[in-house]
Amino acid sequence: MTRRLPNFLHIGPGKSGSTWLHEVLISHPEIYFTEAKDLYFFSRYYDRGLDWYSTQFRAARPDYKIVGEVCPEYLSSEKAAERIRECLGPDVRLMVTLREPASRAFSSYLYLRKHGLAAPTFIETAQQVPTLLGEGQYGTHLRRYLRNFGRKSLHVALFDDLQSNPQGFLDDVTDWLEVGRHVVSQRQLEVRLPASSARWLPLAAAAGHAANWVRHHDGANLVGRVKRSKLVQRVLYQPLGDNGPTMSPEDVAYVRERLDQEITEVEEELGLVLRKRWGWQ
Repeated sequence: MTRRLPNFLHIGPGKSGSTWLHEVLISHPEIYFTEAKDLYFFSRYYDRGLDWYSTQFRAARPDYKIVGEVCPEYLSSEKAAERIRECLGPDVRLMVTLREPASRAFSSYLYLRKHGLAAPTFIETAQQVPTLLGEGQYGTHLRRYLRNFGRKSLHVALFDDLQSNPQGFLDDVTDWLEVGRHVVSQRQLEVRLPASSARWLPLAAAAGHAANWVRHHDGANLVGRVKRSKLVQRVLYQPLGDNGPTMSPEDVAYVRERLDQEITEVEEELGLVLRKRWGWQ
């Protein structure tokens, strides 16, 4: 059997619509994704070897034009870019979806909080969990990918566009991938998971630990099936709704002060207008 490897990766960052993109593209007739999002091969499990990685895509038929993986951790991984180039070659297509860093970090904070992993406040959590703001160092992370692949290999999308026009966002992706356009169904629009809190924190925390254990023991597809279950989501979590926690002006200022130069570098490198669009100036 011919070994199939991905020719497309969505590399991050986290909390920028990757779950939605995975759910939509997995149903596209010309695209093969594994049932599990987040294989973490190029960041956590590289020692498993390329043969292990290729077996994750063994069900991909020859007629699939795109074989892909969604793993938001690859963008911030210091080693992932070089590993991807070494294993998949310089022509692999890479996609990032940039989200305004303060809202992205706060969304990540809410995720940590619902699993019992956050400090009492956002700023305390940011001080204790470096990745909370580290994932928003877009300039630093993108430089690694541009150095290894060049601008032509990289599709840069904005989370704002996904929020305002999901169909247009998807059309841009499928056009870039050179596959047919795919109509976003009402069910797929509903896949976008709202911010939520744990119904019972010990159970949600235990579920998170169990998922990590199963992944570590080569059960990514099982984790993927469980996480995609609406029943599991309803049992473990409840949407925060309009009464959920919001960022204070101090929280926003804390993020902007530390990441302003990173965003400026992205604007200069890629010719994007981000700070104005995100209200940073």
